[in-house]
Amino acid sequence: MITPAHVRVMAAYNAEMNRRFYAAADTLTDAQRRADGGAFFRSIHETLSHLLWGDRIWMSRFDGWEAPTGGIRASTALFDDWATLRAARTETDARIMEWAAALDPRALEGDLTWFSGATGREMTKPRWLLIAHMFNHQTHHRGQVHALLTRAGASTGDTDLPFVGVD
Repeated sequence: MITPAHVRVMAAYNAEMNRRFYAAADTLTDAQRRADGGAFFRSIHETLSHLLWGDRIWMSRFDGWEAPTGGIRASTALFDDWATLRAARTETDARIMEWAAALDPRALEGDLTWFSGATGREMTKPRWLLIAHMFNHQTHHRGQVHALLTRAGASTGDTDLPFVGVD
């Protein structure tokens, strides 16, 4: 099981990586950010949009946030405008950091039941596992964005957790 300290480290890592990835993407043109690079969600812009959507859908379940509209298919078009997407990411990361800072160990206990659009059915899993999944989901898709950014000639700097300075 994870701890509140683990959640805080992952929230800080998540925010730092998002700052680095958005800064790297800022060095590209809009056309480069939108180019289909063969990733699961095609482009840098669409994958970053999906990540923001994913964080917001999970936080709606964990902390009562307003859920984003649309399902996974619509997640790639959460915000069409780059500046709006970037600002929404920054605001979401700040809210996740605030949530993590105030997290009580009891918030990691018990199960969470929700309707999964991905599976098309109601599911129940341990809360701690789902919180860990939210951060793992970020890391997974950011790896895809990292490959797309690197291919386009942009640099994010080091992405390894022990060397990022969020402990």
